[in-house]
Amino acid sequence: MIHGYIKVAAAIPSVKVADCQHNIEHIAREMREADRQGAEIIVFPELSVTGYSCQDLFAQQLLIAQAEAAIEGLLSKTKDLDLIAILGAPVVVESLLLNCAVVVQRGRILGIVSKTYLPNYSEFYEKRWFASAQDLNDAEIRYAGCLVPITPAHQLFVTSDGVKFGVEICEDLWSPNPPGTHLALAGADLIFNLSASDELIGKHAYLRSLIAQQSARTIAGYIYSGCGFGESTQDVVYGGNALIYENGEELAASHRFSFDPQLVTAQIDIDKLRAERRTNNTYVNAQHGQTARLRPALPAVGVRRPFVLERDINPLPFVPRDEQMAESCEEIFNIQVSGLAQRLTHIHAQTVVLGISGGLDSTLALLVCAKTFDKLGLSRRGIVGVTMPGFGTTDRTHRNALALMQALGVSTREIDISSSVRQHFADIGHDFSHHDVVYENAQARERTQILMDLSNQLSGIVIGTGDLSELALGWATYNGDHMSMYAINASIPKTLIRHLVRHVAHTIEGDEARSTLLDIIDTPISPELIPADEQGRIAQKTEELVGPYELHDFFLYHFLRFGFSPARLFLMAQRAFSQGKRGVQTYSVEEIGRWMAVFFRRFFSQQFKRSCLPDGPKVGSVSLSPRGDWRMPSDASARLWLEEGFFREEELRSKGGKGLKE
Repeated sequence: MIHGYIKVAAAIPSVKVADCQHNIEHIAREMREADRQGAEIIVFPELSVTGYSCQDLFAQQLLIAQAEAAIEGLLSKTKDLDLIAILGAPVVVESLLLNCAVVVQRGRILGIVSKTYLPNYSEFYEKRWFASAQDLNDAEIRYAGCLVPITPAHQLFVTSDGVKFGVEICEDLWSPNPPGTHLALAGADLIFNLSASDELIGKHAYLRSLIAQQSARTIAGYIYSGCGFGESTQDVVYGGNALIYENGEELAASHRFSFDPQLVTAQIDIDKLRAERRTNNTYVNAQHGQTARLRPALPAVGVRRPFVLERDINPLPFVPRDEQMAESCEEIFNIQVSGLAQRLTHIHAQTVVLGISGGLDSTLALLVCAKTFDKLGLSRRGIVGVTMPGFGTTDRTHRNALALMQALGVSTREIDISSSVRQHFADIGHDFSHHDVVYENAQARERTQILMDLSNQLSGIVIGTGDLSELALGWATYNGDHMSMYAINASIPKTLIRHLVRHVAHTIEGDEARSTLLDIIDTPISPELIPADEQGRIAQKTEELVGPYELHDFFLYHFLRFGFSPARLFLMAQRAFSQGKRGVQTYSVEEIGRWMAVFFRRFFSQQFKRSCLPDGPKVGSVSLSPRGDWRMPSDASARLWLEEGFFREEELRSKGGKGLKE
């Protein structure tokens, strides 16, 4: 395991029924290929050494002896491999014949696991030949030249890197109480399944659903290898299923009904699985009393290969997939609308006040207010949109703010803050030509004061427009746009807001409203607190000051959701933002490191703003509400995170990117 990832493999080798020598040669071939590809653990199908469909030949002592001899030969041929392999073979223990998984590494047997639940169907009459693990007593047997303990108790195998895995066999998964569940609760990060499930109409879809549910329920990686071409087709057909899942998500799958051997590999994120488990109280409580016998693997030898991250990393973790976009956007709006409706109903308010800047955040908040008033049967005239032009307001955003309010049929107020802010500068003795943090924040606080006083005058409440990304970076003026009476966007990141507004633009009636929304989407993100340039264009662009929101949202999601370190985030970001994936930009190593340093410095230094946030609805799995989701001391040091990062603080200052709005 490197950087929290372990590479696993599921193989479907060439098989000849009852020809152990042929089968073991092809197992060895797949082991070497898996090792060449950097896999650390590989699983083969059920009874892969003999073939699953031997039927009454399993009663033949010669077949059983040849299977053991074949495994002994395999141990000799593969003792140079660190790779752990899990093969299927019939094993005799005293008077019992068991359907087993034999776990081998570097010429040794680490352990043997017996199948617990034996099918008793017309085509799978396993009880005719095999006994169950439940019939076992603790024993120690000599098998394939190795002295091996065997037990009916659950067994956990532990790699030299501390990754724990368990093994179950075919029908075990289909039982009401799978051994894999107990193994996961006892600490298994991975469950391997050696299987011989046949193909029937509709069964494959059910199998995938079953594996997905089991891996999600146990918050584990699940690696499945099922018999394929070469098994007897006397009565049934085996399709050759090799499947790798992680917490309910399919990572890799074989081609069914292939006539050729197959090897499927994937990197499973162990750190992510463990982080999910730690934060899931239900899972933690279910672990009480779950134990297993530990079987340590051999320590790694030789030089470890350089690590290459092979998994695709989603650069926009907050944004739903395209096929889920419309449904997810509607659900998000429903959550926001329900939250605001409950608040208005509770306080008997029929008026809301919000500042409309012509930017994305206030646009989303206004759309939510309109939907809420419609659902409550209230007149949209009770929505008071206030545009407050200041020193940096451009014609484009001002025009869009007015056009949007008109298109939505809400009440419109325009209050120019220029003169009042100039008076304030005179009162405190601030030089108007000095465009510093005082210059910026005075405008933000003046706007908030206007909204608060208007809400009192109109017996309404102020709706906050700030989003999750701004809260993470502290890109808000304390007691300015930082404050409201209900923060409707508080748990929605900037990368998602653009998609929500676009969803409305594509579904809203009226060409004027649609064109206005689309232009807002295309407008550069800016607080517009610094005067425009000579051409009247936005001079203060947020992403040039604090960095791209798609990078910051990526850092935020994985930092909060899984507690990943800067080194891990850096590795993932390089993979996620390479070659302009999914419509995002490509960033250099230096850019990723630079903006990551900005993220951690600002995230830690700006906690004091998050410690006193107004109420707002939680929409996704990540939120910064100080009441339930993120509790952090305002004076915590960021030193550990910045020192592990790739740009030191002094280098960051020399390269810019600090930004104002402190």
